Amino acid sequence: MENLLWVEAYRPSTIDECILPVEIKKTFKSVLKQGEIPNLLLSGTAGTGKTTVAKALCNELGCDVLMINGSDEGRSIDVVRNQIKNFASTVSLHETGKPKVVIVDEADYMNAESVQPALRNFIETFSNNCRFIFTCNYKNKIIPAIHSRCTVINFSIQKKDKEKLAGLFHKRLSTILEQENIEFDPKVLAELIIKFYPDFRRTINELQRYSVSGKIDTGILVNIAEANIRSLNKALKDRHFGDMRKWVVDHIDQDPAGLYKDLYQNFYTELQPQSIPPMVILLAEYQYKNAFVADPELNMVACLTEIMTECKFK
Repeated sequence: MENLLWVEAYRPSTIDECILPVEIKKTFKSVLKQGEIPNLLLSGTAGTGKTTVAKALCNELGCDVLMINGSDEGRSIDVVRNQIKNFASTVSLHETGKPKVVIVDEADYMNAESVQPALRNFIETFSNNCRFIFTCNYKNKIIPAIHSRCTVINFSIQKKDKEKLAGLFHKRLSTILEQENIEFDPKVLAELIIKFYPDFRRTINELQRYSVSGKIDTGILVNIAEANIRSLNKALKDRHFGDMRKWVVDHIDQDPAGLYKDLYQNFYTELQPQSIPPMVILLAEYQYKNAFVADPELNMVACLTEIMTECKFK
């Protein structure tokens, strides 16, 4: 499908098509059986299917849908207020028989002191007109007043489900590549899934980006590794904490020892000579701490923050 993002072109349109743990899928099948969507808060890490499930539910129940992106237009309370009022205040659920649903994607990016309280009010004001589905990566960034008005569903994937879900996703990706006439090595595909698991969206995006060569081979793994480390170097050099933290979130599930070694090899060539000794000491200290800390992500962010503030790049 030319000129289309694969994540959109091949997005599942039904709950049956979604790759989910059995218990989570049962929950959404139950919603379909009831025939009415309650207010939902879908929480989980990036790329696990929260937005896809929200859209699939609405599609199967024939809902009118308003999409609001919390990290974009959803940051403005005026935009949110106007869009929701115009959408929700027209005709009620019961008069048309066709439910209205507002999907608020990445709701955890919305201001917790202005936009989120307004959404809480909208849930109550338009309770006869529409339902709300919120998606977020971090549910602790959603105010309690929204939590209490929604059914909260955590997209947590247990270790026991990993092999089965990865296998289903491998089959799905193989089908996509075959339809796109892209040659691929099944073993490389498996490595890519493991590398980004459980972020299926990112896996698809990386495949599409590399597929311009017409083949998916071991080169994609090298290509991705080089691009990833360049993005980290830029974030540290520009002292952009947000981009650095995002890099950590995307990579912390990798083998920690290997990750610290990769960072050492990278910084050895990217830092000015006088910054190499303190860099080595910092990496060694934080690698040692990693074996004992409760939060490896926080440990890595602390390590890279020190390197960002104390070391100089070329």
